[in-house]
Amino acid sequence: MNLFYAPDLTLNTDFYTFDKDESRHIIKSLRKKNNDKLFLTNGLGVWFEAEITDANPKQTQIKILSSQQKSASPFNIHIAIAPTKSNERYEWFLEKATEIGINEITPIVSRYSERKKINKTRLDKILVSAMKQSLQAYKPRLNDLIKLDDFINQDFGTSQKLMAYCQAEDALSSAINSIQNILILIGPEGGFSDLEVQKAKDAGFLTTTISPHRLRTETAALVSLMTAHFKLESLPKNK
Repeated sequence: MNLFYAPDLTLNTDFYTFDKDESRHIIKSLRKKNNDKLFLTNGLGVWFEAEITDANPKQTQIKILSSQQKSASPFNIHIAIAPTKSNERYEWFLEKATEIGINEITPIVSRYSERKKINKTRLDKILVSAMKQSLQAYKPRLNDLIKLDDFINQDFGTSQKLMAYCQAEDALSSAINSIQNILILIGPEGGFSDLEVQKAKDAGFLTTTISPHRLRTETAALVSLMTAHFKLESLPKNK
């Protein structure tokens, strides 16, 4: 089964035309033809079933047969993670996090960051590809790159704010006590500076450990995501 991404689709859409690249993929690579069925999502939770009405490799046209709003996750996981020195490792995290289930990602720059620029367009394409591959109706939100000091002083509403820190005493799994919104900070290869840790604490973040071992940035983020999922799914829903 192939899933296609069309961000401008709505529940009221009746017909849709794919761009040249997607049309070529559908007709030339997948060998689809008129009357074949396709499945699409707009990345906002709506799942569409459609039928090809014009199998044109330059402008494939489809008719929407049905649409369904998929239920969103009962909780929200937001990970703010410093870009790694290796682009491939950061992209790997984005791919796997999307497959597992993440709602929001914010790239952050801190004192020991080795990479201070990102290609947001490329990273967003990786999120789309992972969403399609794992047959999900929701695409994670990818925010702009931001300095850590600016990020931690934002208003995150009711989110429980946690920071991965090797020297912390509380474990992440035991620290999570909310079933709605979780925000986890993951530092760069060099970790967070003592001053950054203190600033985060002053801003209401709780420092937590995620492993007895020293983990790579992307590994730490993925372990944090999995830990949050397991803990959130085990908490009473009426808490």
